[in-house]
Amino acid sequence: MSKLSADDELQLQTLLKQLLRSISDKISGAPSPESAEEILLCLEETDKNFHNYEFVRYLRQHVESSMGTVVEEEIQNLTRGGQHAVGAAHDTLIQAATRRTRNSAQYRLMIQTLKNTMMVVVESLINKFEEDQLRKEEMNRAMERCQSSSQYADNCSDSDSSFNQSYAFIRQEQLQALAEKLDPSKPKEVRREALQALCGAPLSDVLSCESWNTLQANLCAALTEPDLSENVLRFLAKSFSSSPLNVTREIYTSFAKSVESGFRSQELSFPTGSATVDINTPQISRLLKQVRLMNDFQKDVTTFWIRHPEKYMEEIIESTFSLLSIYHECGSNGAERTLEPVHLLSLLDIKATWFNKWMHGYYSRAVVFRLLEKKYKSLVAEALQQCLHYSESFECNTSEADNPGKENGINPGLSQRSIYTRKELEYSFFVHSLCVLGKLIIYTDGRKLFPVKIRTHKDPVTLTDFIVILINIMYQHPRPLSSDTSLTDSLSPSSLVMEVLWMLCERTECAADCLYQTPVIETLLAPVVALLTEQRTNLKFPAATQILIADILARIANTDKGLEIFLYEKNLLGAHGEKTSSLSERISTPVSGVCTGSSTQEMANMLVWEETLLGSLLNFAATPKGLLLLQQTGAIQECVSYMFSRFSKKLQVSRCEKFGYGVMVTQVAATAPGVAALHSSGFVTSLVVELWLALESGADDTRVAHPRPTPMDPIDRSCLKSFLSLVNLLSSSLAVWELLGRQLLANKSEYTLRETPTSIPDLIDRLVAVNSDVKIHSLFHYEQSHTFGLRLLSVLCCCLDSFLLLESQYNICSMLVQRQKENVTDQDTTEGVIIIDSLSVERNHILVRVNVVGGPSERRLPSRVLEEGEDPYSWPMFISYPPPPCYILNLQDFQNNTKESEIGAFLASPKEPKNEENWLEICQRHFCEDISKSNTLSGKVLADLLEKVVAHLSSSASRCFFSPAQYKAEEKNVKSVALSSVEQLGINICFRYGCSLQILQEESMSDLELLMKHIKTYLSTQRVKTSSGLISQQYDYPGHDWLASTVFLIMAGNMERSLQLLLNLSSLLLSAFIWPGRIHASVHFPQKVAESGITPVYWCTAHYVEMLLKAEVPLVHSAFRMSGFTPSQMCLHWLTQCFWNYLDWSEICMYICTCAVMGPDYQVYLCVAIFKHLQPEILERTQSQELQVFLKEEPIAGFKFSNYLEFMMGLERRYRKIILTDMDNIKNPQE
Repeated sequence: MSKLSADDELQLQTLLKQLLRSISDKISGAPSPESAEEILLCLEETDKNFHNYEFVRYLRQHVESSMGTVVEEEIQNLTRGGQHAVGAAHDTLIQAATRRTRNSAQYRLMIQTLKNTMMVVVESLINKFEEDQLRKEEMNRAMERCQSSSQYADNCSDSDSSFNQSYAFIRQEQLQALAEKLDPSKPKEVRREALQALCGAPLSDVLSCESWNTLQANLCAALTEPDLSENVLRFLAKSFSSSPLNVTREIYTSFAKSVESGFRSQELSFPTGSATVDINTPQISRLLKQVRLMNDFQKDVTTFWIRHPEKYMEEIIESTFSLLSIYHECGSNGAERTLEPVHLLSLLDIKATWFNKWMHGYYSRAVVFRLLEKKYKSLVAEALQQCLHYSESFECNTSEADNPGKENGINPGLSQRSIYTRKELEYSFFVHSLCVLGKLIIYTDGRKLFPVKIRTHKDPVTLTDFIVILINIMYQHPRPLSSDTSLTDSLSPSSLVMEVLWMLCERTECAADCLYQTPVIETLLAPVVALLTEQRTNLKFPAATQILIADILARIANTDKGLEIFLYEKNLLGAHGEKTSSLSERISTPVSGVCTGSSTQEMANMLVWEETLLGSLLNFAATPKGLLLLQQTGAIQECVSYMFSRFSKKLQVSRCEKFGYGVMVTQVAATAPGVAALHSSGFVTSLVVELWLALESGADDTRVAHPRPTPMDPIDRSCLKSFLSLVNLLSSSLAVWELLGRQLLANKSEYTLRETPTSIPDLIDRLVAVNSDVKIHSLFHYEQSHTFGLRLLSVLCCCLDSFLLLESQYNICSMLVQRQKENVTDQDTTEGVIIIDSLSVERNHILVRVNVVGGPSERRLPSRVLEEGEDPYSWPMFISYPPPPCYILNLQDFQNNTKESEIGAFLASPKEPKNEENWLEICQRHFCEDISKSNTLSGKVLADLLEKVVAHLSSSASRCFFSPAQYKAEEKNVKSVALSSVEQLGINICFRYGCSLQILQEESMSDLELLMKHIKTYLSTQRVKTSSGLISQQYDYPGHDWLASTVFLIMAGNMERSLQLLLNLSSLLLSAFIWPGRIHASVHFPQKVAESGITPVYWCTAHYVEMLLKAEVPLVHSAFRMSGFTPSQMCLHWLTQCFWNYLDWSEICMYICTCAVMGPDYQVYLCVAIFKHLQPEILERTQSQELQVFLKEEPIAGFKFSNYLEFMMGLERRYRKIILTDMDNIKNPQE
């Protein structure tokens, strides 16, 4: 393409024509040029035949021929050494090769050549199109001349009157004569005949004649005379339609100056009081026709002025602005106000279509902004003045404006009118001004025009002031109710203002500059606050106004920045939620026999408002902090019910949420009140029934043509969506406790084949606890369904607290072992071999997972895959405890590592710094130096470090966040404390892990039990008495205290040291985040927060993890969004059980010590670092729809603190201020 031949150009033109014809239906159906452009830009996504178009094939072939060699060379350079990349490395290789190719000189040359070539092709097509149009117009004019030959008969010689001739050609002498006849000093009849002759002459000859300047001046002079202006306009219209821009811009500028002169000389009065304007009067009619011709040219010129020098376009724009900038100062009574060009332009083009077209392309938009800034800022001031005047005039005359639509509305669908009142003219000017300003402020240069000084105000009007003015206008004229038809057109004030606000919401920078300002938010919420406080308002239609407010707030909250504003302005969300929760109480029930017309309408309006507000509030459930605030409003039940109603109707989760129900449901299910709301709404039942139909029954209305194929995967693809939905729902241990706590399994003696489970306990009973022949025979697909249940059980047991509940209530392990015993080759003896099948393999995997504790280097989980050969499954199965030792890996003696370290030497030093702050700073420096050097600190050093740091911090009153522990209990009383079955099972797990780590001895079991009893006794004094109906809040902490167990192991089983450390820790802010059991239903929180069951680990730590992921690891954040899972769920899971089973013991100790030494915010940075470490796997598993299961079941392999310390310290420097500030406010999360 570097050298374009005629054949190449012709071929490209043909291919481009074919493409345009193929998509002509899509383009012609676009409502605006902007929409057509958007359709073209998104064509590859929307047109399945995109890659089949010959034009696209031609371009692809050209790219391949131009860049193929370059790409191959780059790939060879990147893969030198004979290595072949696979998986994530392969993706990285492709990205690197693509980046280097795009940076190459060959690529830049190809793009430039391609661009130049296509410009030539498109220019040629446009020229041909214009030539065709001109040819058609010439033919039409020729036909018109033939038809009117009787008027201009060729019946005389050269000496006869030239004004009665029809010229096929015209001589310069004749044009000179016409110019002289048009002189203003000539009689009017002579000038009229000259104009008629000029209209019949060939336009090209007229425009190129030597007398053109004289002709042009005389034509402009004739515009002011009523009897001649019609013919002048006819000639100008013909000139605009068939002349090149270099000529038409000259005609237009002269025409504009003439119109401007006409307005200045006549000074037509603007109507006052009850006076009107009749556009049929000669003066106004003549000016209106002139303005209409100018407006038509303004809208058409944008299609071709880009092909001409910029100075032509600038002259056209400047002459227009000069005309519109005419205004006359009015007196105090307004009597001296005159009719201006912009008033007539507003009547003709009320929504400023001309200006929208000028602002569409950067080519013209840049000139518009430059002229407005340098010379014509008064245009912006006048438009702003009119908007302000309209708002203030309504406020001053509210009693007169009972029906603003009938008085101000201008319906373009009505028949043409000739009489307009003052208010109608002002309203049309207001609409025109609003459309112009609305288009200006969506661009950065347009917003820079503010603040604007206007005549009636002392202080300049800022951009924020303007947005507030618009909102107030919307309040004065809200969208009409169904019974009010006065404002049903698109020109109603509310519709116009909403269009502007919608455009601002859709653009991030616009929203930040215009909407995310305190005065704007306060103005939006003022009517809601007034209603809540039962204050009187001046709103004519309160319900309609509230719907508009909810619509805008929903759009604001759907953006990250907007949602952040509401999250940190908690009182805003609280007001909304309280309003929603009280709506049902305020709507009265109609009474039979009573006239309820207005009350029924009011009820319908309130229901619309409620539904809109519920959809808006749902946006807050997308983040952990937003979910807490939503729960505090009391509207979470209504919001979830509304979400389920839309889910049942297969509607979008809300009008603004783009990612469906997955993320929303997962976020809600992470909390106890959220999952309780899901259950009561019917969502859980619907999910279970849908799963059962897919797994067992199949669709009832599906005709069975042939049997269902036997699934090859453990979970069939038809059931995968339901499986992942259940994993999302039950990911949090709180969800498991709410849905299964104190729920016994049915274990019926008989199940019918069509009996469908409707709850999670039913599902566990039918698919997991398949412990009888009755249950086996009740399943159509026993092996597939039971495998599904076991896979679900495996994921649930990854959360240790969920496993403890299942084991304590249903004896899961005993049931699995019993089923293994029954699945042997010879059941008459105890020496039978377990039969290897998919179910026995799955059961063996679960038994090892729940009985062997350890990180990636401490335990080995059996595979679920059978291998080829004589021994398809080499992993030993067992039917008695303990599990085979092959599942426990040989561990190094971490506890007694004798390697020297700086922090160890510092702690052993008898010298104490004089300043308390210095001690901690020195400690942090040594700690970081040891980690950065990859020094493996021994368990003893870490125990001493943790103990001394916690003691140091708790000894300082300024460092104590909670009141110091005042705990004294006699040992005999403590020993009598009863531990729950869940707590006892947790102690057993901890003891087994400590023994495998070679930390604990046999006698340590009793010490651990005693420690747990002490902690249970102490924490019982730190909890509120709750009236909550949540199962997880009615008793002690729902789960095992994994932090206390971790501290016990760190202290090598020393009960006294562990207890003292935990008591000291309880006074520190750190305890609220690393010790969930300590903060459960805490007396240090407001009653509502304490009863919610939502901990700071979720609404603070997990919230900021999601925020930082979006900024620092955006690919991981996007992967979670696409999968319907949330990072907050995994953070809650990991942190609640102190990373047990996910990190090795040495890294768990580092986690506790790092948070103590460096600060509680390092909990956030650690989670972000882990997600960054897992990024390649996360991206790969997202594609295969395995993300949830992977994160739940797989340990965090290869993660070392030393590798990510620098990354975490970088996060600290950037985010510590905001995160620690929020952590310090956990006692009052709504402030």
